[in-house]
Amino acid sequence: MTRAPIPLLSRLKDWASRFVRNVLALWLAARDRRVPWAARLMALLVAGYALSPIDLIPDFVPVLGLLDDLLLVPGGVWFALRLVPTPLMAELREQASRIARPRSSAGAAIIVLIWLAAAVAAWAYLSALR
Repeated sequence: MTRAPIPLLSRLKDWASRFVRNVLALWLAARDRRVPWAARLMALLVAGYALSPIDLIPDFVPVLGLLDDLLLVPGGVWFALRLVPTPLMAELREQASRIARPRSSAGAAIIVLIWLAAAVAAWAYLSALR
């Protein structure tokens, strides 16, 4: 007996809900003392960026603006998930399915600081060319 194919839209919605649950689980992992420190740091960076209302590269920048959303965030989530012990990650995913999506103002602040540092570096470089 063959299974009926799952429509593409249904598979994408399922993937997206699992992705959001994993990001929320990483947000919880960053605050859980049972998670190794390196995994906590990576989870904090990835979840902070994924939950930040500001992108490092704005979406209106051609190609690069969407590339960070398509490659950087999923790649970071994948890597961070590998660092958290599997049984603990299962527990955190269960907790994540019961919480609302937070916003990372700290992540947004870090991105704004990166932008400011890049602006200062560009200004210093252009000033040195004179």
